[in-house]
Amino acid sequence: MACRTSSIASFVVITLVLLATISDAQLSSKFYDNTCPNALSTIRTVIRTAVSKERRMAASLIRLHFHDCFVQGCDASILLDDSSSIESEKTAPQNFNSVRGFNVIDQAKTEVEKVCPGVVSCADIVAVAARDASFAVGGPSWTVKLGRRDSTTASKIEATDDLPRFTDDVDILISRFDKKGLTARDMVTLSGAHTIGQAQCSTFRGRIYNNASDIDAGFASTRQRGCPLVVSDDNDKKLAALDLVTPNSFDNNYFKNLIQKKGLLHSDQVLFSGGSTDSIVSEYSKNPTTFKSDFAAAMIKMGDIEPLTGSAGIIRKICSSVN
Repeated sequence: MACRTSSIASFVVITLVLLATISDAQLSSKFYDNTCPNALSTIRTVIRTAVSKERRMAASLIRLHFHDCFVQGCDASILLDDSSSIESEKTAPQNFNSVRGFNVIDQAKTEVEKVCPGVVSCADIVAVAARDASFAVGGPSWTVKLGRRDSTTASKIEATDDLPRFTDDVDILISRFDKKGLTARDMVTLSGAHTIGQAQCSTFRGRIYNNASDIDAGFASTRQRGCPLVVSDDNDKKLAALDLVTPNSFDNNYFKNLIQKKGLLHSDQVLFSGGSTDSIVSEYSKNPTTFKSDFAAAMIKMGDIEPLTGSAGIIRKICSSVN
């Protein structure tokens, strides 16, 4: 009888430990309420300042979160620099000379470390920064779930293989998002962040000079003035807003542009090209409220991609290196 009682007691202890582990592994919006109650307000101040100085930074910070979550999950792996043991994701084709905002995340990390050292992960800062950036330019806000920890590794190979490319067709885009547990609707919704984004001439030169039937001639002509046909480093880096109408406001004009064949990137226009996502684009073009609501939901869903929690990962003191 004593042996049986001991076995039951051991079972109860093991069960409680497992339940505690599961509980620790769950993200929560209240994760820092006790350990760093000023974390979110500190991050918000940094993001607001950065966006007020450069409106474009809002799109960059949203994209940074997206490009982080698509590689190894939302673990701040994209922030790691090259080292003897790490091949940085920053040098993947989809990120090189394109993804930005690292300095803003570093600034937010520095300020948070002042109020509660070693508590808040870089991964959580990236997630919160995306939300605050959206709201700063008139986009939706959402409740960010927290408790992610930082990766000690990066994967340039996974970044190269999994991140969307500006040359992708719609079926490939759907497949890439599906691999991360996101639907075709999520894909179209998240693409709507391009309403405040910019692209380099090298990514859309082929589209505006190819005289194709899926681009408005007047739009192409306008874009050619800022993107010369001649290939050079200077020309390739010339920027153009992805939304010509209201480039500084988070709205649904991006979708209206697609219907008018004014998508700047190939990967934009394919969302409205006689395929399976046309109806979603049409819906968002008519209903900005639905778009913003869906965008917030999709960002929350994306933020849940394979986070490191509990005893996994670390809390980096400096976001660009493992320490």
